[in-house]
Amino acid sequence: MRTAIKTTGLMLAFLAIMISCSDNKSIYEKNYSMHGEQWNRDSILTFEVQVTDTASPYNIWFCNRITGQYPYSNMFLFITIMAPDRSHQSDTLECVLADKRGKWMGRGFGNIWSNSIPYKQNIFFPSSGTYVFYIEQAMRIDNLPHVLDAGIKIEKVN
Repeated sequence: MRTAIKTTGLMLAFLAIMISCSDNKSIYEKNYSMHGEQWNRDSILTFEVQVTDTASPYNIWFCNRITGQYPYSNMFLFITIMAPDRSHQSDTLECVLADKRGKWMGRGFGNIWSNSIPYKQNIFFPSSGTYVFYIEQAMRIDNLPHVLDAGIKIEKVN
């Protein structure tokens, strides 16, 4: 009986933390699960984001979940943003996932580590419409192992 009460208490505490960490500023969030826990170089993630408010600043985050067996301390990405007028901008983003001693960054639960890496902060979208984000892994390996999922989150800045 005590174990059931402890387990229920832990579940409620975890749920409360998850609810308190969620925000209502997010206008878009989507993650793709990786087949076989690996991200193939040819697998380009596509995100279509509808933007209507061009007067507010936004933060854009790259999100991922990896296992503790991920073999690198970072992850490089190629990110391309196509605006509604078909113009585009491309960047390379380095996501630091572990410190110099090899300690994983982000939030961990068991053997799973979640990261939200800032991509662009306090930016303005110049026009309303659909923006398409393309993200591909840019590591020097065709199949990046131990990646569970990857995505983006866009939020309005207060």
